[in-house]
Amino acid sequence: MSSVTPQEIKAEFLKSKIGIAGIGILLILILTSITVVVLVPVNTFKQWNNPGNWISYPKVAIPVWVNLFLSEKIPEHKILTTPTVNYDVSGDTSITTHQFGVNFGYDDYPNDFIYQFSAKYSGTPLFQMDVIRPDGLQLKLISTSLPHSDSNSIHSEKIFSTDDTIRKNLYLQSDKFLFPLNNLSAEDIIFSKTEKHEPLKGNYVFLIKVYNDNQENQIPESKLIIGGKAFGMMGTDELRRDLAVGLLWGTPLALFIGLVVAIASVLMGLLYGVYAGYKGKKTDELLMRFNDVIYALPVLPFLIILSVTISNSIFVMIGFLMVFGWVGVAKVARSMSLQIKTRGYVDAANMMGQKDSKIVLRHILPQLLPYAFASIAISVPAAITTEAGLSFLGLGDPSFPTWGQILHDSNVYGAASRGLWWWIMPPGIMIAITGLAFVFIGNALDAIVNPKLKR
Repeated sequence: MSSVTPQEIKAEFLKSKIGIAGIGILLILILTSITVVVLVPVNTFKQWNNPGNWISYPKVAIPVWVNLFLSEKIPEHKILTTPTVNYDVSGDTSITTHQFGVNFGYDDYPNDFIYQFSAKYSGTPLFQMDVIRPDGLQLKLISTSLPHSDSNSIHSEKIFSTDDTIRKNLYLQSDKFLFPLNNLSAEDIIFSKTEKHEPLKGNYVFLIKVYNDNQENQIPESKLIIGGKAFGMMGTDELRRDLAVGLLWGTPLALFIGLVVAIASVLMGLLYGVYAGYKGKKTDELLMRFNDVIYALPVLPFLIILSVTISNSIFVMIGFLMVFGWVGVAKVARSMSLQIKTRGYVDAANMMGQKDSKIVLRHILPQLLPYAFASIAISVPAAITTEAGLSFLGLGDPSFPTWGQILHDSNVYGAASRGLWWWIMPPGIMIAITGLAFVFIGNALDAIVNPKLKR
């Protein structure tokens, strides 16, 4: 190996097209990671495996952008949390109105709708829910009294489209439709044309009114969910989780795992191999025999056994990957050290009585830094794919939304056999792209620091 200065490495690297491509991909991944950490709430990361956190989301919904390529548009799942609020007083009666606007332009009916609210009141207020359709027709959905309360209290409730009261009220208004409403769901009736059973496109307004003789009547929480078959940029899984959140959080996790394992493994291997090569004789023999023992161990089966018997924590897994990742680097570093220690400046340092540690750190290791950078870049994809493989086998840390864990969940719920491609392809593509970036960078560096490849 010839000595290469940092300036020469930079100049040669900038001439490499694959190196520049790798740096470009890596910068995009780093920017994505920073954006995720800064902008995406950490709570979504912590609540990844909490079913209650995703209850408002649809199950196995397709990504919304798929509608751009379909002639018949799939209904999107909408979660509306910011209604138009109005307070009014008529005589002794106070009226609180929440209004939700829904732009419906799809060729199929919604799955359902749910209105979730909490009301703060005293007395026995009247709750009323109507919908105004694009054709101007107003349908009464439900009118009921909330539970009586002698003092200010909060009442929470969910109203589902499957409620028998809603269906009965709609059937009572069947004279407004020119076709029979028998066996039709509430959402089919509400979103259908009056002349035939076909989706009516346009703007819908859901009106929620609470009447009370107490002017302090309030609705602190109000949310309308229109159930659909498409949601988000990456769809959802069987547990209703937004896969975009998992894919985004998987980016900094993958970079963290890959870089930590690669840097630690390469540093360990360099120090071990250089010291063994420099000391030589019995020390070299003993250290390299131990290296051979570790090198001979079947890594994946051993990692599986350790994950099952000790812990499947992601931090423990990183430690295991470090333990098995340094042996190959140590062998190469030893052979380089054997060549470097015969040079004149190393002999001069020995004659001056410098300590072995100082000679290794000051005179030998710096010569191996270009090789170290190339080794780190090439080692990152191995660490990422190994973690993904263990997670896919169900041996990863389920509390972290890594790409391997997402693939594991897709396999458990039979996503491939059910045709849920959006659950399988994106994490696989992200693993491939991340690995490709570091392979490009590593190959470009290797061609610079390795004279044979350079020629």
